[in-house]
Amino acid sequence: MHEDLLAAMRQSIADGDQDAAKAAAQQAIDTGMDPLVAIDEGFVPGLSYVGACFTSGEMYLPDMMLAARAMKSAMAVLEPVLAENSATRRVRGRVVIGTVKGDIHEIGKNLVATMLSASGFEVVDLGVDVAPERFVAAAREHAADIVGVSALLTTTMTGQRTVVESLAAAGLRPDVKVIVGGAPVTKAWAAEIGADGYSEDAVGAVALASKIMEAAGAAQG
Repeated sequence: MHEDLLAAMRQSIADGDQDAAKAAAQQAIDTGMDPLVAIDEGFVPGLSYVGACFTSGEMYLPDMMLAARAMKSAMAVLEPVLAENSATRRVRGRVVIGTVKGDIHEIGKNLVATMLSASGFEVVDLGVDVAPERFVAAAREHAADIVGVSALLTTTMTGQRTVVESLAAAGLRPDVKVIVGGAPVTKAWAAEIGADGYSEDAVGAVALASKIMEAAGAAQG
């Protein structure tokens, strides 16, 4: 019965249309659709489609950014209703994310945070110019499973190493995993500083975080 509306939700994200996404979210509420269904069967598949197109080269960074903004517009409508209904999505993991101290770039970091949140992760975004001790404090306060550390400059990427070392000094490693990213960051750099993974884009970051949580679940089981 709701298939046309779910299709409209997916299309609004694919088109990066914030107004259409917001309208579809409101229509879902007005027609009594479960907000969780709207998110998991409508908007998230749209974002996954954009991510797949980005990976295959059919879409580009501006398309991803528009899709992420459309997703945020939809979630802004749906989240208050979720809270009123005391409905909660299954949290796949808790992620603290931020850009290292001395670096104020945030486009990539914001995209990763949005994609993770849409994919069922609980995300605490610390913003930019984040000191190592703030990463540590937030990881402890929010019982983070993963800390994501972004750096967009060769002069600030050493801050990623400092965050890894600070988490270790605080006794949070290896339970708290660290993933890194940013233009100058490589898989080799991630390995050198003792991070648990690296991704070059937001789609890969979600896949990496998912893999980390699956491994943690398997270890506990």
